[in-house]
Amino acid sequence: MKSTTLAFCQIEYASPEYDDSLRLRYRILRAPLGLDYTEEQIIEEWDSYHFGIYDQNQFLKACLTFKAIDEHTLKMRQVVVDQDVQGQGLGKILVSQAEHWALNQGFKNIELHARDTAVPFYLSMDYIAEGAPFVEVGIAHQKMEKHISQQLKKYKKKDEK
Repeated sequence: MKSTTLAFCQIEYASPEYDDSLRLRYRILRAPLGLDYTEEQIIEEWDSYHFGIYDQNQFLKACLTFKAIDEHTLKMRQVVVDQDVQGQGLGKILVSQAEHWALNQGFKNIELHARDTAVPFYLSMDYIAEGAPFVEVGIAHQKMEKHISQQLKKYKKKDEK
């Protein structure tokens, strides 16, 4: 990533920043598939956790959403990096920061449905493929998961050395 000041932050539902995330997600993930958001889909996100990375000019460059499945597990959804900064490591920063947040909140597991083109990215971040690929929103996906509580143990061992 170029020498740019970046800020990871939690985004409040129904805020102007949330609207930024909807626009970015729509432009990168949904418009190419001919999909729009329904009012119901947006309303369903009220109890989700939203995160973003802003650049020094206050432009949202990446975002993701977590939905709690149960008290131990989050589902990561709608992970997106703006096209002008893709391939520069911002996705790894975003996911890593969100995982740290999840650990601090007491969650132990993260699962997601990765587009087939994103599977190598998640594998590089220690996610594990589960089951057979499947089609969702008209494209191939793979269920993946990560036990982030195991990640915490790795960090503690590194700190003890």
